[in-house]
Amino acid sequence: MKKLNLFCLLMLSAVAFVLTGCDSKDSASAKATSEKSLLQGQVTMPLEGVRLYVYKPGMDLYGPAYAISQATADDGKFDLELPDGDYVVVARKRSGGEETGPVVAGDNRSEFMPVNVTGGVVELQISAPIKIGDQRNFTGDIDESKTGLAGQILDSDGQPVATARVHVYDHVQMSERPKFVSEKTGPDGRYLIYLPAGGTYYLAARDKFGGPPKLGDLYGRYDKGTIEPSAVVVKEGQLLKPVDITVTKVW
Repeated sequence: MKKLNLFCLLMLSAVAFVLTGCDSKDSASAKATSEKSLLQGQVTMPLEGVRLYVYKPGMDLYGPAYAISQATADDGKFDLELPDGDYVVVARKRSGGEETGPVVAGDNRSEFMPVNVTGGVVELQISAPIKIGDQRNFTGDIDESKTGLAGQILDSDGQPVATARVHVYDHVQMSERPKFVSEKTGPDGRYLIYLPAGGTYYLAARDKFGGPPKLGDLYGRYDKGTIEPSAVVVKEGQLLKPVDITVTKVW
């Protein structure tokens, strides 16, 4: 009987040891998968009001970000806690203070930078110069001596469309990111976009930014009754107007 009791005691101890080992292994695994590091650094050109946008590899770098930092203070410093891993980061500052939306000329933007965030704290120094292109002179006086486009965005009934933008491309397929994007239209549907040089352009208007048009979006291309978009030829120093674009709902 004593031998039997001793045998049972040894068996129970062995089972308890195995279970304890499993718990420890599971705890270690959970800890490994939840480890985070701190990405921190400083933005120059400018220092204040810049946000760091973080994307995972394979994400649309012009769409919603995986994580966004708080806007930098006047010292330009930022910090953002992230799970360990590989990321692509970019610093942006929109002159209107918006957190999202297109980055146009007059805004600040850095280059896209791959970064590996592991090991506790990762330091990063970023320069975000001013983007060159269409200037955001949208309201107020119009400078007729500058190269650009002006007109209205209208619906199928000929009524002005507010909060829409004109996207400017340099190829008829219009398959990549637009080269330039106007500000949002006001209640009168009017837009104005200055261009860095004359040339041949192709235009589309839409009420959403980023990715292909979706069901329910307003979308339209500038054309003259043709299947393909019509080219718009802008001469150097010419403000071409009116260049009106009609949008309809995508079904």
